[in-house]
Amino acid sequence: MSLEAVLLLAAALWCTGLFGALTQQSIVMLMMGLELMLGGVIVAAAGVWYHIAPGRADGQVVVIVAVTAMALEMAIGFAIVTALFRDREVDMTDMAAELKE
Repeated sequence: MSLEAVLLLAAALWCTGLFGALTQQSIVMLMMGLELMLGGVIVAAAGVWYHIAPGRADGQVVVIVAVTAMALEMAIGFAIVTALFRDREVDMTDMAAELKE
């Protein structure tokens, strides 16, 4: 797979995530959009790293650490959303904004 194809895939993922993050009002869908955006960045980084130094494993390690950190961050976010929904039945962003008052 060429670098251009990988970067196009990454751009498509990032743009889809941006569209999802900007148009959805559900907190879960917003988080999924952010997840897609981060996935696009990781795919681009992995593709560039592979084409710069294909024989070295340090780029793969960085990608694995980034994916692990992203999964941990999303798990914490979903736990917070679940706790908010169970406590106050809030699942939309405008309803969550009222919590600071």
